[in-house]
Amino acid sequence: MSKFSRLLGTLGASVLAASALVACGSSEDTADVYFLNFKPEQDAAYQAIAKKYTEETGVPVKVVTAASGTYEQTLKSEVAKSDAPTLFQINGPVGLQTWQSYAADITDLDATKALNADIDPLKGEDGKIYGLPFAVEGYGIIYNEEIFDNYFALPGAPVGSLNEVDSFTELKAVAEDMQSKADELGINGVFASTSLASGEDWRWQTHLANLPVHQEFVDLGDNRPAELEFKYNAEFKNLFDLYLDNSTVPRTLTPSKAVSDSMAEFALGQAAMVQNGNWAWSQISDVNGNVVKKDKIKYLPMYMGLPNEASQGLAIGTENYLAVNAKASELDQQASRDFVNWLFTTDEGRALVVSDLGFIAPFDGFTVADTPDDPLAKEIAANMTDSTKTAIPWDFQYFPSQQFKNDFGQALAQYATGNLDWNQVVETFRDSWAAEQAALK
Repeated sequence: MSKFSRLLGTLGASVLAASALVACGSSEDTADVYFLNFKPEQDAAYQAIAKKYTEETGVPVKVVTAASGTYEQTLKSEVAKSDAPTLFQINGPVGLQTWQSYAADITDLDATKALNADIDPLKGEDGKIYGLPFAVEGYGIIYNEEIFDNYFALPGAPVGSLNEVDSFTELKAVAEDMQSKADELGINGVFASTSLASGEDWRWQTHLANLPVHQEFVDLGDNRPAELEFKYNAEFKNLFDLYLDNSTVPRTLTPSKAVSDSMAEFALGQAAMVQNGNWAWSQISDVNGNVVKKDKIKYLPMYMGLPNEASQGLAIGTENYLAVNAKASELDQQASRDFVNWLFTTDEGRALVVSDLGFIAPFDGFTVADTPDDPLAKEIAANMTDSTKTAIPWDFQYFPSQQFKNDFGQALAQYATGNLDWNQVVETFRDSWAAEQAALK
């Protein structure tokens, strides 16, 4: 946790979340910015930032937001156009392999020079910097403390408080007992619905899968092999089944559920817990009828039975990197660089990063005082400085492709509805991982 502790000391608090693109202008005489946003929940914030930048500089900034789960295919479509993005998001080292020919050297960018020393940029084999990390965020199991206060006031709870929960065994005991008392608690289920609709399954095929994959990487000495055993698939299944069996909806309905459904259920007090990241606060607080109080929303680690769970923290890291389109005109490339520098190195830009985007931004100039007024961001910040907890890094940036994630997600949906047994899910994981790794070569 030391590297995150230092980061928190120099920045402020909140999330990663979105990614960006700035676009080529239609004329070689003018510079235009086309900003392709990765996360739908941050569209409004980016639209407002773009408008403000245009008002101040006269440089047009267009913001386009890719639909959930479609960013990569949207990027592939957009770069083929004459008015292509000039600032785009690379999804970690695997993304750089795909987009290296489009990524310009940004080693000398002011924002790159301001990057905190504890956060690594994305480098090519030549040692030059092609991707700029712009936010640190975290995720885990979000819970409504008010519902748990009511639960622990009932007789028969297996533990006295959530402070005693530091393993899957205890989490399972609490969840199952709580589910049996759902009517008394006035909830529809312990966990919000598991969103397994196409494009809505990233919390499971990516975020949940990150934990067993990370542990397997650790066992392999941090090597990233061409083939992965999915050694800890039983542990993944532990928590996935817990979500499915103690939920607001039956398993058979999960392939029809979106992330927004899950977040609405949690916001309306229909569920006590939901897995998501600190970017989810706006998805909760903005729901009409939200009953979750700011001082009652907290995090638990995602316990599933992995080694050393007692010291397991939240999953904290960064996977999204900004890259300037090397194929854009020089004017548009410079406009993109100027926009990034303004956003992350000026007082005005930094204020918007904190207040509107809610980022824990890894650049000089961001301080502890810049922590956004966001309870989930504060929870992440507290976890980053907790010496008793070990954060889980975001190793899903090494997943071989979006196709692998899609294949795995579809298998999970089929398993949830009873159309696949678990061994077939594991086989899908292994086969798709190997095939997509081979395709990378």
